[in-house]
Parts: sequence; structure tokens; C-alpha cells
Amino acid sequence: MALNLFDLKGRRALITGSSQGIGFALAEGLRAAGADIVLNGRDAAKLKDAAKRIEGADMLSFDATDHDAVREAVDAYEASGKAIDILVNNAGMQHRAPLEDFPADAFERLLQTNIASVFHVGQAVARHMIARGRGKIINIASVQTALARPSIAPYTATKGAVGNLTKGMATDWAKHGLNCNAIAPGYFDTPLNAALVADPNFSAWLEKRTPAGRWGKVEELQGACIFLASDASSFVNGHILYVDGGITASL
Repeated sequence: MALNLFDLKGRRALITGSSQGIGFALAEGLRAAGADIVLNGRDAAKLKDAAKRIEGADMLSFDATDHDAVREAVDAYEASGKAIDILVNNAGMQHRAPLEDFPADAFERLLQTNIASVFHVGQAVARHMIARGRGKIINIASVQTALARPSIAPYTATKGAVGNLTKGMATDWAKHGLNCNAIAPGYFDTPLNAALVADPNFSAWLEKRTPAGRWGKVEELQGACIFLASDASSFVNGHILYVDGGITASL
């Protein structure tokens, strides 16, 4: 049956930044499709609480911006006999300020958290996937991969880079049996967007700007993630899948 293509039983997924928000929702979705889950985050308390809410979840605590720490944690986990079949590079942050006043240190944090982490974790996990001749890498991009808004130019730059790094991963690694794609969420009600959700003027603008007329719910990203993590996407590579209520399709 065609639905069997979406079955993730017997596969293990590592989701970075998965103690809350989109990352946790994606972990829940992959678990529901049968995958074993490995949660990651820098806040040990939040991570432990998240693990309690997903049956059988492992925790792999490392700073995704630290190349050596990532490599050590991934290699040790793989050496324990637990292969990572699916990687979701979700760790990310936001900082809002007018570009002419944007703090240099905040710019550097955005670069490290939103794009360098994708390289660090992607490379560490891909080395093991390449040796096995198979693997799924899903990077979390954004509507800002294609669009821009005032006060978030550096964030936009990092998400544009995530889109192109995804294409680069596919170009280098598809020949080794890896599928490397990205999900680009629109505006979702998450802790990262809490300030915007609380702003009635922004919410009113968003509802008019988005053809679907509303904020997205994090659970609405699960289907896209299951698709890209499963055999259903066996010939999909270097693709950026926008899940945005139509916002990138309309003016």
C-alpha cells in the first residue's frame, strides 16, 4: 500500500532544538509515524521535561553551535549502536532590530545558531549516513528564505543560507543515498513568535496577508516532516517545501 511509504518504524530521528515549539511538535509527529526519537537542546531542564512527554525518547545534549561538541556527541551516540537515520536541523533563534542599529554580537549569534549549526550537525550525522548509504536530512528554513520583513534582515540572511546549504547538501550527498531537503514554515504560533502573536496589529496584518487568513499551528508541520523523512520522498532532493498558508504565493 502507498501509505506504507510513510511508515517510520525501525528508524531513529534526531531533532535539534526540540525541547519546545516547532522542534518538539516535529518530534511528536515523527514518533506518531513510528520513529524512535532523540531530543536535543541546551536547557537541560526543558529537555528532560520534553523527554517525559515522548515515550521512549532519548536525550542528546550538546550545543549545536560547537563543532567539536557536536562531533563528539554524535560519534559517541552512533558508537553505542544507535544509528541516526533522520536528522531534523531545527535549532534557531530570532533577534529584531532596525538594520542600521542591529548589534554586531546579535548578528554573530544568529549566524552561529541558525546556519553554522546546520553545517556542524549536518556534517557530523552525514558522515555516518554516508557510510550506511542512506539517510534523511531535513533543515528548517523559513518564509524568510524567500522574503524579507523590516527589522529581521540578519535572520533573513541566515534562512536564505539554510536554503542554499540544503541544495549544497543534496548536490554533494545524494550520490551517497541521502535525501537532503528543507521545510520553510510561514508564521506559526511558537515561543519564538510570542511577541508577534501578542501584537494585535501584527496578527491583523498577518491574517490579511496570508491567503489562509490565520497563524499556522505547529502540528500542521508534521505531515511535511513525515513525508521528507520517509520513503515517500525517495527521489526528492534539494527541495524547499513551503508550509505557509500561501503567503509566498500571493502579493
